[in-house]
Amino acid sequence: MKIQIVGAGPAGLYFAALMKRHDASHDITIHERNPRTATWGFGVVFSDRALDFLRADDEALYQYLMPHLETWPEITIVHDFTRIPVAGNGFSSIGRLDLLTLLYAYVERLGVKIVFDTEVTSFAQLGPCDLIVGANGVSSWIRAENEAKFGTRTDWRPNKFIWYGTSKAFNSLTLTFRNTDVGVFCAHHYRYRPDRSTFLVEAEEATWKRAGFDAMSPQDTIAYCERVFAPDLEGHPVISNNSYWRNFPAIWNEHWSFDKVVLVGDALRTAHFSIGSGTRLAMEDAVALFKAFNECGADIPAALARFQALRLPPMKSIWDAANVSAHWYEQMDELVRTLSPIEFAYSYMTRTGRVDHDEVRRRDPKLAQAYERLHPELLK
Repeated sequence: MKIQIVGAGPAGLYFAALMKRHDASHDITIHERNPRTATWGFGVVFSDRALDFLRADDEALYQYLMPHLETWPEITIVHDFTRIPVAGNGFSSIGRLDLLTLLYAYVERLGVKIVFDTEVTSFAQLGPCDLIVGANGVSSWIRAENEAKFGTRTDWRPNKFIWYGTSKAFNSLTLTFRNTDVGVFCAHHYRYRPDRSTFLVEAEEATWKRAGFDAMSPQDTIAYCERVFAPDLEGHPVISNNSYWRNFPAIWNEHWSFDKVVLVGDALRTAHFSIGSGTRLAMEDAVALFKAFNECGADIPAALARFQALRLPPMKSIWDAANVSAHWYEQMDELVRTLSPIEFAYSYMTRTGRVDHDEVRRRDPKLAQAYERLHPELLK
């Protein structure tokens, strides 16, 4: 089979690896518009549950990646200046460029060709092939130019966020909510290297406007964020990498393919960063698409239909939870003002509806007991 993949992110790379490893006769080329050494963002994060899925599907890749991951056994919620550690929530992280570099080497050893610095803007550039995989991210031209065929819906969420890094190495995945005179700012931060952390700052739109970010220079924006989170950064700088304020697009497609074209990863759907599942979803898309071809062989229409049937239920569940999580952050000002630190941490843990009180009790008995003291009706 001749396969052309647009985009060398985790979804496209992993699908190429699975197909080529299964059948070396596949002719697979990945087209990436950026240089090999370029990437946006800082670190990516996996929950222990996400790594369990990867290990079940691909023990070899799991063992290949694990030595390069930073790991920790808990998350931390900071309600203004009160820290609430929450046990039973293991996570791992890795620099995005580090992950991609490992995957580049992995697929190239299998015989997959990656063409960097190549801007593909039309199907005609790809030439004759059996399958085109749109793995070119949230701004995918493949999806944008064929929205009617895919049944695309995009819901731009109101909160503003900006993706930074810092040289401060944090000991756990931490959500810091800091109340200021203009409103609440949230920092999502976690270590992805011994000397680097992701540091994403989020605010409700009204807070963002009151702070004056719409008229602020990039340097002044960094300085403002460093002041807000000075107790957490402890003198370490906030680092930009083409960082800019934006809104999150919640994207969904009713149809995942047409003819010989199929979407995967963020091109297919976006899951809000607050649940940390974007890379996991991308790689699980690759697994499901591979399994569909493994079942259906060279019958392209059957394989693409099978891909959507196989992948839709678990993906929709996570996507729905991500949207509920995004909505919770859109109420952060009110939640910080009205809830005690324990109530706030508990609200965070149960925000998507996928974790109930019994699950909180299982993961972190101390948090459950502290919440029960505030709400004894739970014990009746």
